[in-house]
Amino acid sequence: MLELLKILAGQHEVSPTAAKAGLACKYKPFVFFRGFRGKNNMRIAILSDTHDHIVNLRAAVKYCNAYSVSMLIHCGDLISPFMLDELARFSGAGHLVYGNNPGDQHVISQACGLKFPSLSHHGVLGAVEAGGLKIAFTHYPQMARGLACQGLFDVVCCGHNHRRQVEEIGACLLINPGELLGKDGQPGFCILQCETREVEMVEVGSPIGKD
Repeated sequence: MLELLKILAGQHEVSPTAAKAGLACKYKPFVFFRGFRGKNNMRIAILSDTHDHIVNLRAAVKYCNAYSVSMLIHCGDLISPFMLDELARFSGAGHLVYGNNPGDQHVISQACGLKFPSLSHHGVLGAVEAGGLKIAFTHYPQMARGLACQGLFDVVCCGHNHRRQVEEIGACLLINPGELLGKDGQPGFCILQCETREVEMVEVGSPIGKD
């Protein structure tokens, strides 16, 4: 596993722009971290646990396209292959991994890169380098914490427990964006500003069973 990691490491309000675009997303600053500076001001969206909720994923993608997000990472439990159609509406590169509800793995893995060239599937553990940061992502918080403790990555992302959390482990940010489904709480996702390492929360829709 260590060798693999070393290789991989090689104000709630609707904004004016969102309102004009007809987006029902809310945003607010979430956490700020000490003065790290990356190579640029790249913005990366971090999503997880969509569980086939088309409407919320569609709203999240629209928001990302409207706010110049350059990359999207989905940390698992997208589930059905038809959700790739929604994810592929994102104007930048998309990266995803399987969760504990993997859906049709054969269709999903075949569609990413072929039918949807902008989407890359990484199996159960992925890593990219973007905005001057080395970023790893998996579905499971326990695995993500282990990755963060290795010190090989600047950012590690996860999902699974539907609990939004951002913390710092050494020099590594550990980010769980919470759920996009809305089963256990407010649905939403996070946006990472690579240059400042600011993490913003974006709320999408309402929890299931609530108006």
